[in-house]
Amino acid sequence: MSALAADETVDVVVIGLGVAGEAVAGDLAAAGLDVVGVESQLVGGECPYWGCIPSKMMIRAAGLIAETSRVEGLAGRASITPDWSQVAQRIRAEATDDWNDQVAVDRFVGHGGRFVRGWATMVGPGLVEVDGRPIAASRGVVLATGTTASIPAVPGLADTPYWTNREAIATTTLPSSLVVLGGGAIGLELAQVFARFGTTVTVVEVADRLLAAEEPEASVLITEVLQGEHIAVVTGATVDRISHDEDGFHLSLDDSDPITAEQLLVASGRRVDLSRVGVDTVGLDPAARTLSVDDRMRAGEGLWAVGDVTGHGAFTHIATYQAAIAVRDILGTPGPGAEYGAVPRVTFTDPEIGGVGLTEAQAHEHGLVVRTGLAQVPSSARGWIHKAGNDGLIKLVVDADTGLLVGATSAGRSAVRCSAPWRWPCTGESLSSGCGT
Repeated sequence: MSALAADETVDVVVIGLGVAGEAVAGDLAAAGLDVVGVESQLVGGECPYWGCIPSKMMIRAAGLIAETSRVEGLAGRASITPDWSQVAQRIRAEATDDWNDQVAVDRFVGHGGRFVRGWATMVGPGLVEVDGRPIAASRGVVLATGTTASIPAVPGLADTPYWTNREAIATTTLPSSLVVLGGGAIGLELAQVFARFGTTVTVVEVADRLLAAEEPEASVLITEVLQGEHIAVVTGATVDRISHDEDGFHLSLDDSDPITAEQLLVASGRRVDLSRVGVDTVGLDPAARTLSVDDRMRAGEGLWAVGDVTGHGAFTHIATYQAAIAVRDILGTPGPGAEYGAVPRVTFTDPEIGGVGLTEAQAHEHGLVVRTGLAQVPSSARGWIHKAGNDGLIKLVVDADTGLLVGATSAGRSAVRCSAPWRWPCTGESLSSGCGT
């Protein structure tokens, strides 16, 4: 860590070194700018420590358990005794010795950047304070402060020892029973993992179906799969109160029987918190749900924002995409601006649920007259070959007036392979031509 002089002026200050911030800070430093990167937690952000990477390690392990159960009738007989300790050990090793980010810090410093561990707050245009120490940025400031778990205002919840994704990823022991509050991607992925390792799981979702942002057919599919794995699913639920005692968590529901479980996982989404980073000192609203940026990632004069804080999909591939655009703009290098016409998305349940572009409902909201096509994976040659665990579907949404593909959903085992954002509308492209987590 490089020392900073009092009232020092540098070229750029990057606040937040998650995926997007680390990419911006590292690339600008490698280009020869004097860059200070500030992070109060771990360099690399949510993805490598509590999100994308460790969750996929959990999913991979749980998938092997499921595959073993599918051997009979295809290749012989097999049995397995699940052992969560092996998963927990792998996650700790991946997180570099129990969530140590020194490797990431060294990587940034190796590019020529200067790292400061602390809490950064904007105090004016081009001015930042880190734990009371002022830094001036002559070229500007980049905000990459990400998101935090969104905790619903359910009476009693705040007084309980509930889990977010962080505690669920870090646990070394499995609860005997678990309630997952939220039927989105994070909640369903973790619900299926814990269930496959022997935990009794109930998913509670306020919307009338799981994965409410996806096609209804995908919601039906994943609900049937989870129920087939003995996961209880409660949708259209209003949670009136949550309490905790020596018997566990107790959820009182408006129109359903109460639910009791040893542990509660709150997976009801993510939120941006601008109230603590001083955006009001540069004329922005600290209560805003996201930070508005233009196609060059500019949030104001001498101010850029990248990653989840911009509200353009909480995806790693979007974070790195935006980072490259911001770097070009700060360096004055020509290049295209940001487009979000068809941002790919994936829920890594088994089967995987991948989508890109518009759903049928969204297309109607855009005023399009559409034609749709739906195919069931079990009816395909590949589905017949796979036999066990072959649940899936493919749905295409086409603009009936132009013949252009405007949306697609692919659900199935290993259904999604991804790399970069699509452009919309798109023609002659397969779902695997661009996607991400």
